[in-house]
Amino acid sequence: MTDAAPRLTRAALRRAGTDLPAPPVRIVHMGLGGFHRAHQAWFTARAVDGAQWGIAAFTGRSADVATRLAPQDGLYTVVVRGAEADRFEVTGSIAEVHEASSPRFAELVAASQTAVITLTITEAGYHLDAAGALDLGDPDVAHDVDALRSGGTTVRTPIARLTHGLRLRHDQGAGPVAVVSCDNLPRNDRLVEDAVDRFAAACGWDAAAWEVSFVATSVDRITPRTTPADTREVARETGWHDEGVVVTEPFADWTLSGDFPAGRPRWESAGARFVDDIEPYERRKLLVLNGGHLVLAFGGLLRGHATVSDAMGDSVCRGALERFWADAAAAVGADIDTADYRRALTERFGNARIAHHLSQIAVDTATKLRLRIVPVLSAALADDRDPTAALDVLRDWAACLDAGLIEPGRGPDELRADLITGLDAGVAATIVAAVDPTFHPTALAEERS
Repeated sequence: MTDAAPRLTRAALRRAGTDLPAPPVRIVHMGLGGFHRAHQAWFTARAVDGAQWGIAAFTGRSADVATRLAPQDGLYTVVVRGAEADRFEVTGSIAEVHEASSPRFAELVAASQTAVITLTITEAGYHLDAAGALDLGDPDVAHDVDALRSGGTTVRTPIARLTHGLRLRHDQGAGPVAVVSCDNLPRNDRLVEDAVDRFAAACGWDAAAWEVSFVATSVDRITPRTTPADTREVARETGWHDEGVVVTEPFADWTLSGDFPAGRPRWESAGARFVDDIEPYERRKLLVLNGGHLVLAFGGLLRGHATVSDAMGDSVCRGALERFWADAAAAVGADIDTADYRRALTERFGNARIAHHLSQIAVDTATKLRLRIVPVLSAALADDRDPTAALDVLRDWAACLDAGLIEPGRGPDELRADLITGLDAGVAATIVAAVDPTFHPTALAEERS
C-alpha cells in the first residue's frame, strides 16, 4: 500500500498487475461494510506484518458488497478525505469475499490457521433484549436455535453463525481463537461472550469448554456513505474503475484490551492502542462522539440540514452539542481526557469535505439512545445536576419521529416503548414526562400482547 496510488492501465481494479498478492487468510470477519474496510481492514493492511494476515470477509444485511468486491479480488480504494485534499490508498488485506450465508464462514472459523474473528454487525445485529442480553424470544434467534438443534445449518442471525462456527472449531480441535467485536457497545467483549454462551446453551451445547478469548475494543473513524461522485473521482485520479471505494476521514483510532492466544497482526505498528482497562475509552467514545452525533442528527434534521458539517455550522445545533458535551464529560468521569478529545471532534465534525449524512446516523435510534444519551441523563439525575441537555436530545428525537423524518418503518409509540423498556423507573418517568406526558407505554404493551 502506498499513499499515492499508481496509475494502472487496466480498466478494472484487480490483483493482477499490482504488487498486492492475496495474503493467507488468518482473520475471519463478519459484517463487510464501509466501516470495516476503512478501519480494521485498513489497520491490518498497514501493519508491518500485514502481508501475513489476510481477511476472509462476509457480508452483513446485504450481499451487495460481496458482489462488487469479489470481481476485484477483494481490493478496494480508501479515499482519505482531509480538509484540503484527498489521498488514495489501495488496500489489499481482504483476501476472500463471501455472502453472509456462505458455508465458507463456518469452514474458516473452524480452520486451525484462523487466529482472529472480528465483527462489525451494528448494535441491532446482536438481537439484544431490554437488559442487554441475547433475546432468545426474538423470532430470528428462535428460528436459528430450532434450526441448529435439529441439525440444520441455515440460520439468520450473526450470533448463530458465530456460535455454530465456534462449536465446529471446538469439535475439530482446531485450537484457541480470539473474537473481537468492533461495534459501538459498552464492554462488547462481555456482551458477545454472554450472547454466545446463551445461544449455545439454548442449543444444548456447553460453550464453557471452548477455547475462545473475547477481546474488548473501542473503534473510531467517521466513514460516510460512498457516492457515485466518489467512484468517479477514484477513476479520474487513479486510472482504474473501483466498485468498492470507501471514503473516510484522516483520523483513525482503535483501542483493544484482551488476549490473542493464537496470535494477531501487529496493529500497534499501524497506530492501534492496547490497554489493560478499556472502559474509560468506551465511555468517552460512546457518550461524547456517538452521543454528539445523535445531538446533531436529530436537531439538524429538524432544522433542515443534511450532514454533520451542515449542522455544525448552525449556531442552534452547535449550542445544543456544547451543552450536551458538558454533561457527557461529567458522565465519562475524570479518569480520561475529554477536553482535547472534544476540541479534536469539533474539527472532525466540521470537515465539510466529509459528507456524513444525518440520516445515516439516525437509524436504530432507540438502541443508540439507550447506549449514548440515557447514561448521560442517568448520571445527571444521580448527581442532582440539571438533566436538560440530555432531555433536549430526546425531545428532538421524538419530534423527528412525529414528523416522519426518521425510522419510517416503525411507529413512534413503538419506538418510545423500546427506549424506556427495562430502564430504571425514575429515569423512564423523567423521559416520559419530558418527551411526551400523554404517552402510556403500559397501554401499548397490552395492545402488543
